[in-house]
Amino acid sequence: MRIDILTLFPEVFASHLNCSIIKRAQDEGFVQVVITDIREFSTDNYRKVDDKPYGGGPGMVIMPGPVFTCFEHVEKLSPEKPKTILLTPQGSKFNQAKAHELSSEKRLILIAGKYEGFDERIRTGLDAEQISIGDFVLNGGELAAMVIIDATIRLIPGVLGDDDSAKNDSFSDGLLEYPQYTRPEVFRDMKVPDILLSGNHQKIAEWRKQQSLERTKKNRPDLLGEH
Repeated sequence: MRIDILTLFPEVFASHLNCSIIKRAQDEGFVQVVITDIREFSTDNYRKVDDKPYGGGPGMVIMPGPVFTCFEHVEKLSPEKPKTILLTPQGSKFNQAKAHELSSEKRLILIAGKYEGFDERIRTGLDAEQISIGDFVLNGGELAAMVIIDATIRLIPGVLGDDDSAKNDSFSDGLLEYPQYTRPEVFRDMKVPDILLSGNHQKIAEWRKQQSLERTKKNRPDLLGEH
């Protein structure tokens, strides 16, 4: 998979893309992540990419020109037809199912905005899918892009080494994940449940399923309606 990120602040991504699972996925050839600075495509001497909104109002709006030129340049860098995503609070909410869907794509282009958002012609002219990571507003789309990249890359077959690891994640079956324990068996008077020490894999699976249901009912009852 190739992931292109169009952003005004490319330096934000450096640490996240160069550690842990994402770095290993790149090193082993599962994914290529390429960052492009939208400012490089500004025609203004000061690399201006935003302006005041027509009709008045606070803040600045990202102009269509630099974004379109940047997108058209990046689109030509690979023969694969990309799925284009615009990170915006107005988009549909990102979830595990969407991460699974994106993990099967050959190429993604993520466009991260800033300030008061995008000129509407960017939304309509690029025919991008609009995605939000939650019902809140960030200072820019960079963090949202990193969330999507993180959640998606780990689902690419082979990235985690053991593909069953992702199958047991929260939300993968519509429920929150069951409790996990490791050594020591007793820590500060808190003991690992006996069932996990029993060696009875069928009973352990039943216990885990029940724990997932109970945890979901307590913390995210809204998910049970979707299950």
